[in-house]
Amino acid sequence: MRAVVYKGNGQIALEERPRPQIQDPRDAIVEVTLTTICSSDIHIQHGAVPRAVPGVILGHEFVGRVAEVGSAVRKVKPGDRVAVNVETFCGECFFCKRGFVNNCTDVHGGWALGCRMDGGQAEYARIPFADNGLTRIPDTVSDEQALFNGDLLSTGYWAAKIGEVQPADTVAVIGAGPTGLCTMLCARLYTPARIIAVDTDPFRLDLARAKGLADITLVPGKDELLETVRSLTEGRGADVVFEVAGGTDTFQTAWQIARPNATVVIVAMYEEPQVLPLPDMYGKNLTFKTGGVDGSYCQEIMDLTACGRLDASFLITHRCGLEQILEAYRVFENKQDHVIKFAIKP
Repeated sequence: MRAVVYKGNGQIALEERPRPQIQDPRDAIVEVTLTTICSSDIHIQHGAVPRAVPGVILGHEFVGRVAEVGSAVRKVKPGDRVAVNVETFCGECFFCKRGFVNNCTDVHGGWALGCRMDGGQAEYARIPFADNGLTRIPDTVSDEQALFNGDLLSTGYWAAKIGEVQPADTVAVIGAGPTGLCTMLCARLYTPARIIAVDTDPFRLDLARAKGLADITLVPGKDELLETVRSLTEGRGADVVFEVAGGTDTFQTAWQIARPNATVVIVAMYEEPQVLPLPDMYGKNLTFKTGGVDGSYCQEIMDLTACGRLDASFLITHRCGLEQILEAYRVFENKQDHVIKFAIKP
């Protein structure tokens, strides 16, 4: 089968690999019907994810059809359409039982697919702990609607939940890329008074407005962020800030535009350490919550998708086949042609 392989040293390649086999009774083999590229894949390519293993098949955000199941799998069967969770988790350890599946203590637990074990930018993928890692897709939900269930939507849903957004809050989201847009989409479920989107890309900000995700859009450097946010909140600042951009100064922007006693949720994955300037923020009494995602709500997200409350398919701006994926990586990494997300069909 064809697969995208991380070669190390900044290199990826489209190669022929053997079709995966059942290795454990709890495994399933999924025939991939749609996959995509995530910014985390770019981080891996650049060597910014030390856990990533050279030679691994990339991809952790995909949907497909169950081709085969191990003898211990109970919740899915061959032929079922399924969305794949970004995280692998046993469901039995201390952290899994508390919903903290990103910290699963199994040797394969946490973010493993497309990082430490072969992922889904391929024609087939092996899914460990299939009863935990696969969510059935209803007939009324398309592959494109379900594509982001296990990662982007899970991240936005998790972020909005731990951000504890209250009705009538002012929410600021720094970064209007795919994850930022999903964070806005999920924050809307909590009926904030307004969502302020901050980004340097006017196209992405226009999309956030057009889809009803952002009420106000601001461009750093062009707009005076702190003054504008304060003017919208009677001088206080935002009640909840989501930092999704991971830029050189976006962490500082996040705590600066937050009001005293606000919650700042760090969703972004940074390539460099960040500085927490405690003397500068003394007295603000901020609560910081940090990533990464606990993909514990995939069924809830699928149910909300099926009933029309969540639909992230608008993120798909580009489509191609697996044979064009290396070009798709180039376009996606360089944010060319107003790309948000690719839908890639093996």
